[in-house]
Amino acid sequence: MEKIFKTTAIALLLLISSALPAQSVTSDIGEKYPFINLAADTLVYNKQSPKMKKFFQKLGLTVASKTGTLSIMHIGGSHVQAGTLSHRIRTNILTSFPGIVSDRGMIFPYSVGAKCNNPADYKIQKSNTLQLTRNVYKEPQKLLGLCGIAVTAYDSTEWIKITLNEPRINFGTNQITLLGYSETGNVAPYIQFQDKVYLPTHINLQTRRYVYNFHTTVDSFTIVLPCKEEQSFTLTGVYLANRKSGITFNSIGVNGAATYDYHEKCPYFTKDLRLIKPDLVIFGIGINDAAGKTFDTVAFRRNYLRIIDSIKAVNPDCAFVFITNNDSYKKIGRRKYAANVHGVLARDVFYRLAKETDGAVWDLFDIMGGLGSMTKWRDAKLGQSDRIHFTPAGYILLGDLFFNAFLNEISYPDDGQSDNFHF
Repeated sequence: MEKIFKTTAIALLLLISSALPAQSVTSDIGEKYPFINLAADTLVYNKQSPKMKKFFQKLGLTVASKTGTLSIMHIGGSHVQAGTLSHRIRTNILTSFPGIVSDRGMIFPYSVGAKCNNPADYKIQKSNTLQLTRNVYKEPQKLLGLCGIAVTAYDSTEWIKITLNEPRINFGTNQITLLGYSETGNVAPYIQFQDKVYLPTHINLQTRRYVYNFHTTVDSFTIVLPCKEEQSFTLTGVYLANRKSGITFNSIGVNGAATYDYHEKCPYFTKDLRLIKPDLVIFGIGINDAAGKTFDTVAFRRNYLRIIDSIKAVNPDCAFVFITNNDSYKKIGRRKYAANVHGVLARDVFYRLAKETDGAVWDLFDIMGGLGSMTKWRDAKLGQSDRIHFTPAGYILLGDLFFNAFLNEISYPDDGQSDNFHF
């Protein structure tokens, strides 16, 4: 394997030099934003980590040979639900190398619910606003899965139209899997495409999956939930597949979600995860855990380890990248804010988790410039006025920075002789 991998590395270097997307070049960032710590823009991990090494070997072979499949999942809170950060990473990866686009993967029609924002790379239209359930509710009334969110139709036929909205990448789909269930009555959703009706070719009530196959690829379709009086159907996820070799980048996010919300309030988390079976999970959960007056680092670590155990049950070899909490502020009065010192405590937990799981850390807290740096990001129109979230330009910049750190691991694979980092 070592000889094969070195040959792959040479091929990768040639591919990268000719196919690196212009948007990922960050050579001018230091001059434009001198407060950003570009030296910290790296994946920090033990270079002998078997899981990280195996993932980057598989990634290298997938890119070089254009065979096999690789699944990546980014999971978090509002930073992920907004979609800009995840999609920037996704497009950077998939446009860097030709012929590696596989499934669009797991999505959710967020904006079907009231006051719920949707990623921009797919458009949602609806017959009516449906009842929304999220894992941030104290006691969710619906059984949730991996997506941590659900919408429910009652008593009448409702429809949800999904249109893929990314012109740079062909995510044409020929197999759709709906995740969901009917609590009252035997409701089976169907899909409409160009005035044709497609019934599920396979239904598994135990895994709550409804599978639809097409003879052609589609980029726009309508999900119909045919509920009659006293019937309901709860939709918990939509997986878009094309069954091609390549890389799938899934993003799972719920506004306000913390670690506890995923491992305690999503009973179908593990079952749904088997549909994705990730080779790499990029964790971005933590900003909400550390937002309160107090922050229990022991509970934070324990909650993370329980989520990790669920993922290991699906793929024991899954690799992990932990994105530390960004620097943020707490509102302490009218127009008064104070830097959230919990970000430092959370950062320490992420490094500990990486060591315990043979994973990696992308130290966003350090990259931003450390405690209090969000003010500079806000002044540069990269951070929002709430001093927690980023502007679209800020998320795009973060996506490029993450991709650069990610790309360095493909460009310079481990030669088995160096160990550049020690925990």
